[in-house]
Amino acid sequence: MAKYVIREGVPLKGKVRVDGAKNSVLPIMAASLLGESESIIEEVPDLYDVKMMCELIRSLGAEVETQPGNNSISFYAKNITNSTAPYELVNKLRASFLIMGPMLAKTGYVRVALPGGCAIGSRPVDLHLKGFTALGAEITQGHGYIEARRIKKLTGNKIYLDFPSVGATENILMAAVLAEGQTSIENAAIEPEIVDLANYLNEMGACIKGAGTDTIRIMGVDRLQGCTHTIIPDRIEAGTFMVAAAITNGDVEIQNVVPDHLKPIIAKLKETGLEISEELTSIRIKGNGPLKPVDVKTLPYPGFPTDMQAQMTSLLSCSQGTSIVTETIFENRFMHVSELKRMGASIKIDGRTAVIEGKQCLTGATVKATDLRAGAALVLAGLAADGATEIGEIQHIDRGYCKLDQKLKALGAKIERVEE
Repeated sequence: MAKYVIREGVPLKGKVRVDGAKNSVLPIMAASLLGESESIIEEVPDLYDVKMMCELIRSLGAEVETQPGNNSISFYAKNITNSTAPYELVNKLRASFLIMGPMLAKTGYVRVALPGGCAIGSRPVDLHLKGFTALGAEITQGHGYIEARRIKKLTGNKIYLDFPSVGATENILMAAVLAEGQTSIENAAIEPEIVDLANYLNEMGACIKGAGTDTIRIMGVDRLQGCTHTIIPDRIEAGTFMVAAAITNGDVEIQNVVPDHLKPIIAKLKETGLEISEELTSIRIKGNGPLKPVDVKTLPYPGFPTDMQAQMTSLLSCSQGTSIVTETIFENRFMHVSELKRMGASIKIDGRTAVIEGKQCLTGATVKATDLRAGAALVLAGLAADGATEIGEIQHIDRGYCKLDQKLKALGAKIERVEE
């Protein structure tokens, strides 16, 4: 096991480059199962979750080859030999459930253990299964596994999502590209990662229109071929570095970003008093004295992302005044709060709302990451704290941030990764 040790807080200064988006690369890797020839994915982040997805796809019989030197992975999935995603792999990676759509469409049968991943609420898969059923699949569940099968080719249908779930939109989209006729997904998620997946599938030969709007239309095709595709930048990693600059009163230029994907984060950080300037593919964050309190409410895109809620909670703990953070996407996503309190934060939880009484300075303490974004929030708090902070169980952080300590150190942070 490893931990991060942050000696003291100092203003961060310099430039940092964001990697490809974790929440984009995982569904695109799953979609590679649909191709009849080789696909090459570029700008792939070196993450634990990516390694687990590679292992899962290999277990199905596909050929997977990584090219660490240029951050690319190639997939050849013409000959699938296995249709079961075992608990041993699925328990390590919730995104493994995304193989259901492509496997159902391509082979006609898939068996997947119930998902694992971050412990931040139930995150049910009911919407995925309702979508598969609407396309003509037969779903059975038992002994910790879900099975989906089709007797004949899936048939296009009109599908309405009760909630604009990103995962359900992705899974249904991947199943529908090889279905007979037209499928429409209404109340679909509109996140940039959905658009990236649709672009990839279209490059493979799919016929998808409307990605990025709340209605996606898919005209099924007979087969898909491989292609070469570059993953979009990770807006959550970008947002995390924006908060790192803010919480340390620093001056940081964040490169390889799409500013349009960051509008809600930029808006809230500007409310705190930060100076923010945007270029075509970069953003500069400059501290401007004491932080002002703001209210934040998580919402589906283009609202404020739930994956930035924990980081924003850390920032507002260092503001001057009272802030209110409301989490509307997931229940049980305030697990970082008890650890922040160990560092002196004044936060009260009432259901899905956190009331934060900002303080000038947090104090270093020994804390532990309970999930990916909670871990990032604790790192941010440590960067601003008076005294040393030790953050344990950082394997959660490794799931979504590539070389986080090295990138922060290059900006001047006094952080070390200690293997135990």
